[in-house]
Amino acid sequence: MEYVAVLLPSLVVGLLFWFAMKSIFNADKSERKAEARAQAEAEARSGAPLNEQNPETDK
Repeated sequence: MEYVAVLLPSLVVGLLFWFAMKSIFNADKSERKAEARAQAEAEARSGAPLNEQNPETDK
């Protein structure tokens, strides 16, 4: 029983650290996906023909 009392605090801190790092990495992954989606949307909008964006440049 002495071993459990000695190792338990370290195990709990290790598990807390693992959950914290997991949540940080998951948040980073979703942020990168959202950024890539936003970038693709912006490129799709800017890739439209200029005549549709500003008809006066056609003259």
